[in-house]
Formats: sequence, structure tokens, C-alpha cells
Amino acid sequence: QVQLVESGGGLVQAGGSLRLSCAASGSIFQVTTMGWYRQAPGKQRELVASITSGGTTNYRDSVKGRFTISRDNAKNTVWLRMNSLKPEDTAVYSCNAGIWVGAGNRYTDTWGQGTQVTVSS
Repeated sequence: QVQLVESGGGLVQAGGSLRLSCAASGSIFQVTTMGWYRQAPGKQRELVASITSGGTTNYRDSVKGRFTISRDNAKNTVWLRMNSLKPEDTAVYSCNAGIWVGAGNRYTDTWGQGTQVTVSS
């Protein structure tokens, strides 16, 4: 079994910053791509940013220049630094990771429980 545990959400004023953390634990052989998704009320879940094990990053256009994703492979942890937050960034943010488990012969697409980010205007 593997799990992702997130932390760092909260309430912040527009223009403020937050940092989200997500740590994978359990019977991990290797963690591949890790990413952050968000879902606002009444909207579909969308990819915010992702990072491969080699460090290649990908961002949705609306967060480029404001958000930074990073990871520590040794700690199986990914962070999302969010600066210059806007009210439209308000959503539940969820961590996702592709994980090879056990002896490396089984792959699981794992999700965290989600953390609320609220940006007030």
C-alpha cells in the first residue's frame, strides 16, 4: 500500500503566497511523475503542474511565472510554491503520483486526499 499525504493549504489574501507539500509513503519501489491538480466548485479537475523524476516540469498557462513545482526524489516529496495568488486560484488542490510498488512489478496511480486553498479578494 502507498499513500500521499498533503499539507499546506489555507486561506490567503490575493497577492499572497502558499506552499503545498505532498509526501509519498509505503511500499515504494519508484515514484515517476508527480503532479498537482485542482478542482474548483462546479468545474472540472485540471492539471496545475507536474514534474518528472528527472526534473522536467510542466505548467498550465494560467500559473506560469507564479507557481513553481519541485521535488526531492530521496524523500518522495513534491512541493508547489504558489506566489501572487488570485481569487481564481481558489480550489481543492490534490497531489497525484505514478508509483511502482513492492518489487517494482505493479504500478499505481495514487491520489492524495486534497487540501483547500482559498484566496480572498
